[in-house]
Amino acid sequence: MHDRILILDYGSQVTQLIARRVREAQVYCEIHPGDVDDAFVREQAAQGLKGIILSGGHASVYDDGSATVPHAVFEVGVPVLGICYGMQAMAQQLGGKVSFADHREFGYAEVRAQGHTRLLNGIEDFRNADSHGMLKVWMSHGDKVLELPPGFVLMASTPSCPVAGMADEARGFYGVQFHPEVTHTVQGQAILSRFVHEICGCAHDWNMPDYVAEAVEHIRQQVGSDEVILGLSGGVDSSVAAALIHKAIGDQLTCVFVDHGLLRLNEAEQVMKTFADNMGIRIIHVDASDTFMGHLTGVTDPEAKRKIIGREFVEVFQNEAGKLKNARWLAQGTIYPDVIESAGAKTGKAVSIKSHHNVGGLPDTLNLKLLEPLRELFKDEVRKLGIALGLPPEMVYRHPFPGPGLGVRILGEVKREYADLLRRADAIFIEELRNTRDEASGKTWYELTSQAFAVFLPVKSVGVMGDGRTYDYVVALRAVETTDFMTAGWAELPYSLLGRVSGRIINEVRGINRVVYDVSSKPPATIEWE
Repeated sequence: MHDRILILDYGSQVTQLIARRVREAQVYCEIHPGDVDDAFVREQAAQGLKGIILSGGHASVYDDGSATVPHAVFEVGVPVLGICYGMQAMAQQLGGKVSFADHREFGYAEVRAQGHTRLLNGIEDFRNADSHGMLKVWMSHGDKVLELPPGFVLMASTPSCPVAGMADEARGFYGVQFHPEVTHTVQGQAILSRFVHEICGCAHDWNMPDYVAEAVEHIRQQVGSDEVILGLSGGVDSSVAAALIHKAIGDQLTCVFVDHGLLRLNEAEQVMKTFADNMGIRIIHVDASDTFMGHLTGVTDPEAKRKIIGREFVEVFQNEAGKLKNARWLAQGTIYPDVIESAGAKTGKAVSIKSHHNVGGLPDTLNLKLLEPLRELFKDEVRKLGIALGLPPEMVYRHPFPGPGLGVRILGEVKREYADLLRRADAIFIEELRNTRDEASGKTWYELTSQAFAVFLPVKSVGVMGDGRTYDYVVALRAVETTDFMTAGWAELPYSLLGRVSGRIINEVRGINRVVYDVSSKPPATIEWE
């Protein structure tokens, strides 16, 4: 059994980043709702729990009905780290005082470490004029701790937030007002690693090569002699899921590759060659493009489009599963970020951003149980798992592609004409990213960007080609850099590259006469446009 950390979720949009950072420290962790009962916490402790982290949240701890931390958290004898709301809840419940802050803090801040607690000792970004150790952190709070609980000492502060950190070393209780889980907190990984390893005593026993054997055994026990049907898209998640399940149960797995008319250029041919020809996986190729396009006619709302595409996928799987005598399971490449954005984390307490067609359960009519071997993994863990399974790096490190395909990259109504234009423009963009290297790093711009694609805009603009006037469509290029896909910055691609992509699209894709580049970050924008 792995050493593990329990993360209690109080509704923060970045709770999953805490888990990701803990996993990066090679420690297994699980996220559970912040309102679990005392019995659950005690049961976890009895099974070898090493520590607990309390997440941030959007509420105020003094509001009526606000979530409280289970009393057992402070009674089972393991170290506890409270972050933002988690620190304020800890302070209030242990006898301190929390109130509304006159000066709110959102964004960059510089925190002075006070004293030499085990959590922060020796961790700093720079020294100020008075030789005090300082941390560059990210704050997001409108409340503050006014009075420390009994037994706690001041651990960190800013001019506008006198209690930016607190500690009770005797009990191993720590609280920070800033967010160590986000990349904007420079020493965030060091702080969380210090907590899970040195304070909680966790070993470095969570890694993907070792996880393969565990996952394979779990799948075999779960599935038994049943057959499994998997929706294979050709993207990273479904590809790794297919490879993992195939390793576990071999020909008990049948993959269904659905061409919904919204794939990338030459996608179907590439998928069949890679998986059927090279890996020997049983694949059924279904061309359902006419059906999907028919149901999408006249639909412009992005959520409606996602639901239609998800519904039609279920219909296809239901038809194909009916042909398999022993099919009892539907496998999906669902990963953590899918769950986060669909339901505001497992708890449903955070604000939902968008739905995912492969999250949220299955209709009773499908008569299949759900198999999601990647559900608890982050994208970087999925990629490492893929390499450990022997998948080619060019497949594993392919940019993410949404389940609804180009359906959410065509704004407004989805038409076959729009999809044809978009897939050609997108292919040109990706080709140029792959063929252009950054001189400083020597890497291609495809490698340097985390996700890149074209978006079709349902508007026309006036242009001039030769001596004639044109009135054609517009595409937007989107490229972002991110480590977690929860936050992302737009990629500063070279002007020469953007110019070359624009020129090729306008010259080679008849029907497009204007190309623009998206320079929005996430947040406030999302990575995809819909």
